[in-house]
Amino acid sequence: MKKEITRSGVFTRRALLVAGGEIAVFGLLGAKLYQMQVVDGAKYTAMAHGNSVSVRLLPASRGRIFDRFGAALATNRQNWRALLMVEQTNDAPSVLDAFSKLIPLSDSERARILRELRTHQRYVPVMLQDFLTWEQMALIEVNAPNLPGVLIDVGSTRLYPTDELLAHVVGYVAPPHDADVKADPTLAMPGMRVGRTGVEGFNDLMLRGHAGAQQLEVNALGRVIRELDRQEGTPGTDIGLSIDVSLQQATANHLAGLSASAVVMDPRNGEVLAMVSQPSFDPSLFDSGVSNTQWQAWMNDPRKPLLNKAAAGLYPPGSTFKPVTAMAGLSSGAISPEERLNCPGYFDLGNARFYCWRKWGHGMQDVKTALKNSCDVFFYQVALRTGIDPLASYAKRFGIGADIGMDLTNVSDGFMPTKEWRLRQHKTWPLGDTVVSGIGQGYILATPLSLATLCSRVATGRAVSPHVARRHGGVLQTGSAADDWGAMSLSNHYLSIVRQGMLEVVNAPDGTAKIAKLPLPDVQMAGKTGSAQVIRVSRAQRERGFNSMNLPWALRPHALFIGFAPFDAPRYAVAVVVEHGNAGADAAGPVARDIMMDALTLDPAGRDLPLKPPPAPPLQSS
Repeated sequence: MKKEITRSGVFTRRALLVAGGEIAVFGLLGAKLYQMQVVDGAKYTAMAHGNSVSVRLLPASRGRIFDRFGAALATNRQNWRALLMVEQTNDAPSVLDAFSKLIPLSDSERARILRELRTHQRYVPVMLQDFLTWEQMALIEVNAPNLPGVLIDVGSTRLYPTDELLAHVVGYVAPPHDADVKADPTLAMPGMRVGRTGVEGFNDLMLRGHAGAQQLEVNALGRVIRELDRQEGTPGTDIGLSIDVSLQQATANHLAGLSASAVVMDPRNGEVLAMVSQPSFDPSLFDSGVSNTQWQAWMNDPRKPLLNKAAAGLYPPGSTFKPVTAMAGLSSGAISPEERLNCPGYFDLGNARFYCWRKWGHGMQDVKTALKNSCDVFFYQVALRTGIDPLASYAKRFGIGADIGMDLTNVSDGFMPTKEWRLRQHKTWPLGDTVVSGIGQGYILATPLSLATLCSRVATGRAVSPHVARRHGGVLQTGSAADDWGAMSLSNHYLSIVRQGMLEVVNAPDGTAKIAKLPLPDVQMAGKTGSAQVIRVSRAQRERGFNSMNLPWALRPHALFIGFAPFDAPRYAVAVVVEHGNAGADAAGPVARDIMMDALTLDPAGRDLPLKPPPAPPLQSS
């Protein structure tokens, strides 16, 4: 009995010790829980939230580009891509190695990824691979445990439905350079593109929009569990162009196989309705990446497919410049409308002899007949009387050698020389250079776009500037109405003389471009041909009977033509340059005629809706 009482006392003490220990342990746990949940609760809540929630920027949808009637010229298409969420992995290089074993990466792709891992903020995802196939996506998902931080995401790629047709006008987008990202860190987001040329480049900021944000709940492997919050970005602004894709296609068809360019404008308001540069290129290649083989092919092509010849190709304007010389001579008083000058086939200035294209000359000429016959000797003399500086002043007023305000990237002003320019070279201006400037040779350079501007200003007397943006976000832009453009403050009488001379160029039986006459009974086109030499032809060569068609293609003169129609109410102005086409009347005139016929038939000027097709003929009963 005594032993039992003794054992019971020992058990009671042990139980008390155990109970006391348990109370002490639970007390410590309780105090720790109180410390974590109450005292430091906010701290650990924030840490837990940061571990489970990933915040990502969402690229805005890039604005779309349409023609004047709503045809899509640049849109967006979804594509699948693999991203690396750097903040969800502790060993990005190892993840990259594992990924590349599944989907091989080229040396350049790997170098790009490693560079972005070094330079981007950790919250900015790094794109591992774009344009994933279904098989590649399945491979990534199956191996997800070995790819912490890698996720499949939907991106956007730029789509150009018209392919090469409008590559030079619409332009293209490409991945941003390091300098772009430095200027705007949001460009580091995967799939971001920057407009490089054309409308895409000129309006890049407007088309980009503004990024949004997304909160995602992720597990320890970086796999997305659910979306917690989403704030969509602001899409880029849609842009409607003045271009009519049907007229663009028709114009391109007329230039097929040539190294050439053409511009069709509405001379009343400056809207560009078609702008073609041949040959062209596929702009979508820049979005996904241009191969070295393709790039070298472009660079080695003497026809320069990447160059927008219509806006940046520089050519001596040749005789298409003569309307400017006529207006400068008349307006400055160097020549009167009735005065006649003799053309014996050449003009002597000191010991230099300058030839007319017609070896035996044109005889006595006034302004209108000199334009009709494209008499070089007449315009030599008018230029010499006018002087190079007044001639340059009028040339710039008509858009030659001046900023014409075109809303595209890489638009050249051309060049118009002056005495001051020559003095900056520490040289004096020789009178012989004034003589050849009168016929658009020498140092003068123009683009087809500036020639179309010249033609438009002559046709209407308005100081229109060419432009392609017609609507921003559906809102019609200033400049789309004729009343938005003021008059040029030139004599209407002198303008009418020049227009009449250009009318006779095309419509007179002995006009130099009668081949360009429209086959219409009640619509006439006025125009001017031009042939621009690319090499100097010596006096001895001319006297021996020089024929430029015997030269290699690259040494032949360029062929040019400008024109407007209808003559009595101009609605279309056209400029055509056929590189090394030799004679403007033969090579460029017929092309310009056919383009003008298409413009008059399609008649897009001033309209927002396409022409309705004619009703189908009734079915014939059998």
